[in-house]
Amino acid sequence: MLEFTYLILLIFLCYLTGSIPTSIIVGRMKKGIDIREYGSGNAGGTNVFRIMGWKPALVVIVVDVFKGWLPVAFFAPLFINLQSIPDLGVIQILCGFSSVIGHTYTIFSGFKGGKGVATLAGMLIALYPTVFPFCVSVAILTTILTGYMSLASILASASLPIFLLILPPFIGLDAAPLSLLVFSLLIPWFITFTHRSNIQRIRSGEENRFDKAMIFRKK
Repeated sequence: MLEFTYLILLIFLCYLTGSIPTSIIVGRMKKGIDIREYGSGNAGGTNVFRIMGWKPALVVIVVDVFKGWLPVAFFAPLFINLQSIPDLGVIQILCGFSSVIGHTYTIFSGFKGGKGVATLAGMLIALYPTVFPFCVSVAILTTILTGYMSLASILASASLPIFLLILPPFIGLDAAPLSLLVFSLLIPWFITFTHRSNIQRIRSGEENRFDKAMIFRKK
């Protein structure tokens, strides 16, 4: 019973870590605004970039990535012996995703946070860093071709389980753990869910584009 209590406390600690509303804090400190009242209304790095520029956005993205990395790389190994699940990989996934949930539904700002992409990226860096550059490449290519950051996030998350399956044999790495493979199949559904309003705007032609990123666009 005590070990189960420690597990709940660990998950809650990771949730609180993810709940730190980075973009909202930066918006209030930098311009005295609630970033959720501007642009797309999303409390994430992309909206900060649109409204406040690349420097505040970079701060937000780095911190949000760190929020996903810290529970997986530090909290899970540190407290592995205090709770009831012996599999470190499973604990890392629980800790990391608790942080992602905290970022998306932050307790400090009315459970209205970001889309979870940057925090998931931090989680992936800690779990299986070799795959991360390939997913980023998919996101960059999608942004260049379409200008839609939301679509880039969805396609990058959808590419994760594919890369986890096909890359290790080609680059001489151990296969990804089964727990990570199963979790990777759930990530695209989560990212699609958090971007459902963006999908509706893309379909209606109302979604904002990053036109400057579309380097092959005819002027």
